[in-house]
Amino acid sequence: MLFMLISKTRTDLSPDEFQKLGELAKAFYANIPDGVTLHTDWAALDQSRTFALIETDEQSAIEDIQAPFRPYVDVEIVAVREISGWEVS
Repeated sequence: MLFMLISKTRTDLSPDEFQKLGELAKAFYANIPDGVTLHTDWAALDQSRTFALIETDEQSAIEDIQAPFRPYVDVEIVAVREISGWEVS
């Protein structure tokens, strides 16, 4: 299944917390788990949030990946499918 992962950085992070968030992100990108495919990743220009298209069999895999990030970001996970014009793929 495809999921859009929307992570909104909390605005009240201290510099140390923001640094920890960056370290967590680097660790994730270096060790994407088996069974999880990161298709694309985008960031808002103001760095307030990111948007990742992730493929995995179960949403719980994404929830597990995001658990360490929860103190630093608000997360929304949406199951998605590709569309072309008004046609569903």
